[in-house]
Amino acid sequence: MQLSDQIAQYLVSGLSTGAIYALIGIGFAIIYNSTEIINFAQGELVMLGGMFTLFFLNVTRLPLPIAILLAVAATTVSGILFERLTIRPLKSPSQISLIIITIGGSILIRGIAMTVWGKDTHSLPAFSGSEPLSIGAATILPQHLWIFGLTAIAIIANKLFFQYTITGKAMRACAANRRAAGLVGIDVKRMVLFSFAISAILGSLAGIIVAPLTMTSYDVGIMLGLKGFCAAIIGGLSGGIGTVLGGLLLGMLESLGAGLISSGYKDAIAFIILLLILFIRPQGLFGKAQTDRV
Repeated sequence: MQLSDQIAQYLVSGLSTGAIYALIGIGFAIIYNSTEIINFAQGELVMLGGMFTLFFLNVTRLPLPIAILLAVAATTVSGILFERLTIRPLKSPSQISLIIITIGGSILIRGIAMTVWGKDTHSLPAFSGSEPLSIGAATILPQHLWIFGLTAIAIIANKLFFQYTITGKAMRACAANRRAAGLVGIDVKRMVLFSFAISAILGSLAGIIVAPLTMTSYDVGIMLGLKGFCAAIIGGLSGGIGTVLGGLLLGMLESLGAGLISSGYKDAIAFIILLLILFIRPQGLFGKAQTDRV
C-alpha cells in the first residue's frame, strides 16, 4: 500500500475516533458552562452506556434498538443521581473540592461496575454488519458510518435545543451568569440537573456506538473520558463547533501518529497536545479568552 493510501486510511479512522471524542467533549463543556465544574466522571457515563446495553441485550434478551434506548435512559438516570447525591448537597464548595468529588465519583462508579459486570472485556454486535466499504483509497466499516451519522444528529439536536427551546435558553443564561439568571426567575438548580442529564445522554451514546469497534469493559471510560476532556480543552470548552473540531483534530493526529510513528504513542499524543495547548493557548485553539465572572 502506498504512503498516500495509508494516510487516507489513517485520516478516515481518525475522523471516526475524533467524532467520539467530540461527543464526549461536548458533555464536558455542557456541564462546565452551566456549573463551572469539570466532571471527571464523564468517562464513566460513557462506560455505563456500553455496559448497560450489554446487560439489556444479553441478560434480558431484548432487541438491540430497545436495549440501546434503555441503556441511554439508565445512564441518564445515573447522571441525574450523581448530581443529586454529590453536587447538589454541597454549600458553596470550592472548585478543587468539586473536582475531587467528581474524581471520587468516577472511582466509585468504576468500582461498582467492576463488581456487577466483572473485569472481562465485552463486545457489542455491529449495528449493520461488518463488511468493509471502499471510499477512494481507504476502507471503512459500516459501524463508522453509524458513528458519523449518530454523532452528527446528536450535535445538531444539541445545537437546536440550546438555540430554540426555552429550557436551552435558560441553561445558556445560567452559563452566562448564574446569579443574574436566578434573579430573573430561572431555577438554576434545575438547569444544573438538566446539564448533567444531557451530558449523560451524550456520553452514553458515545459509549454505545464505539463499543462494537473497541469493545467495552468496566475501565474503558478512563481513557475515553480523558481524551474527550482534551477535545473540550482544544475547543475552548465552548460546547459548540470548537469542541467538535477539537475532537476531530485530536482523532486525526492520534491516528496519524499511531500509524506513521508507533502505536505505542497513541495515548501519549493526546496528552502531549493537551500540554502544548495549555502552555501556548490556555483558552483553547477555538476558544476566546474570557474575564472572570462577577
